[in-house]
Amino acid sequence: MKIPLLALLATAPLFADGPGVIESVYSAQEFALSADPASAQWKAIHGVFAENNQYGKPTPGHRTEIRARWTDKNLYLLYICSYEQLYLLEHPDKKNETNKLWDHDVAEVFAGADFDNIKHYREYQVSPQGEWVDLDIDRKNPLPDGGWKWNSGFEVKARIDQEKKIWYGEMRIPIASFDAREPKAGNEVRINFFRLQGPPPDRKYIAWQRTNGPSYHVPEAFGKMKLVKGKE
Repeated sequence: MKIPLLALLATAPLFADGPGVIESVYSAQEFALSADPASAQWKAIHGVFAENNQYGKPTPGHRTEIRARWTDKNLYLLYICSYEQLYLLEHPDKKNETNKLWDHDVAEVFAGADFDNIKHYREYQVSPQGEWVDLDIDRKNPLPDGGWKWNSGFEVKARIDQEKKIWYGEMRIPIASFDAREPKAGNEVRINFFRLQGPPPDRKYIAWQRTNGPSYHVPEAFGKMKLVKGKE
């Protein structure tokens, strides 16, 4: 979620780490992005669900599933996003980063592996049209541009099923962009997942771990992701 930078940096209510845990299942091979939950890489993976807003209140019609996999280099995330109404940019740019993409429909992940400085983390977004933006967020020492000019080298793919009113977004994120450690089973990362959906004034806000405030930028409320080895 994005709000004006000064508001983003405002004091937020504090929480212990969110109780949610998502397991990311190892893949021995990299794989092409398909944004297809029925693909060989995703069909056996069980995800987590985001069904409420940032205050923990239900958001009917916007249930979101998030699945996760990891390789020796990358984190893969798949979003399955129910919607009622799309709110899209008229001229999508799939080749270049789109600043302020969060003003329209997006799925987001915030990830950080520094457990001593939880206010520094990275943000990655994908839109239903395959647009993208990534940001370096430091709530103690924010970058002048808000961090959006930082680039992780992540990739995205998206598609829309208008008949079912579901859009799918997939990310391939270099693990080194948010975690300096060598990827291995048992590693844990602080993480949260969000969506922004639909036109104003009735925008829908969907959060995996609630923040109990208007901003999603509450690292104290993050859940955790654990890298695990599963059956290939």
